[in-house]
Amino acid sequence: MIEDLVNVADFERAAAEKLEPGVLGYFAGGAGDELTLAENVGAWKRWRLRPRMLAGLSEWGTGVGLLGAEVSMPVLVAPVAYQGLVDPDGEVAMARAAADAGTVMCLSTLATRRPGEVAAGAPAGRRWFQLYCFKDEGVTRALTEEAVESGFEAIVVTVDAPRGGNRERDLRTGFKIPEGLGVSSVEAALGSGRAVTIEETFDLMEPALSWPYLEDFASECALPVLVKGVLTAEDAALAVEHGAAGVVVSNHGGRQLDRVLASADALPEVVDAVEGRGEVLVDGGIRRGVDVAIALALGADAVLVGRPALWGLAVGGEAGARRVLELLREELALALCLCGCASPADLKRAHVQQAPASSLYSA
Repeated sequence: MIEDLVNVADFERAAAEKLEPGVLGYFAGGAGDELTLAENVGAWKRWRLRPRMLAGLSEWGTGVGLLGAEVSMPVLVAPVAYQGLVDPDGEVAMARAAADAGTVMCLSTLATRRPGEVAAGAPAGRRWFQLYCFKDEGVTRALTEEAVESGFEAIVVTVDAPRGGNRERDLRTGFKIPEGLGVSSVEAALGSGRAVTIEETFDLMEPALSWPYLEDFASECALPVLVKGVLTAEDAALAVEHGAAGVVVSNHGGRQLDRVLASADALPEVVDAVEGRGEVLVDGGIRRGVDVAIALALGADAVLVGRPALWGLAVGGEAGARRVLELLREELALALCLCGCASPADLKRAHVQQAPASSLYSA
């Protein structure tokens, strides 16, 4: 079946047909009126590529370096919670898909599998750990230590969720995480003998994070720390000044505060503020290899994809997630070729411009 699906949109439609409405709404939905959710996708369409001809190239590569190591493409798997809802192997299957594709998987704190399980299931893969910080610093420390001991290469601290967003799709469907499907790493850190609900987990998180907190955490952490949830130049500069190895331009997939900037619109000012002092990644609305190319031209070092990879997992398990990643890589390679670029590093701002206001395709 997955061989008949030729792009991310095909996988999204197939997943919508397969998943039960509450589960589909949990992953597909956003906050409030879902304006930011829609604009995340639409904002990439407001840019146009400026290809260069007669570049004299016969080979093209998609590999890039991130945090001192090579990956096959500048497309990473974003942290997505509760992947066990769509596939029995959940995050382990996703990690195997990312490993086969030669890229990084970022594991969510709210995963249904522990970091050690994911590492054991995909030992050859590269992994980062997305961290929510808890009021009990012992829990935060335990989560971080398990990631370090399991061979994860970076900690990605999410800072845009002091409270959960207003996700009205879940209210309409009455969706709840099924009883017994917990967050195993958090439960282990808490010493809990039962599955902890998502509501309980969020109640335990620290809402009062600050820049001094980040600086202390980064200075003590054995791994590079990236800050996820940055949308402004001011916060991007503060992140690197307080010890972050990089930032992720993100609005949490449109799931937190509605009517914030789309990631594509926030990216250029963040890149300018970081000034090469750290990595800049971006997520939100990436659905095509040309979206990846535009992000790179605007200055991102790489992108993360969450929903696309999840739709692949929902439709075809490990093979489905791997196919989505392969499709994005193939589309990016074609975009590089047709833009006259031998590698992602060759894409510059001169390769993009904003679409004419009169364009029929402007979102």
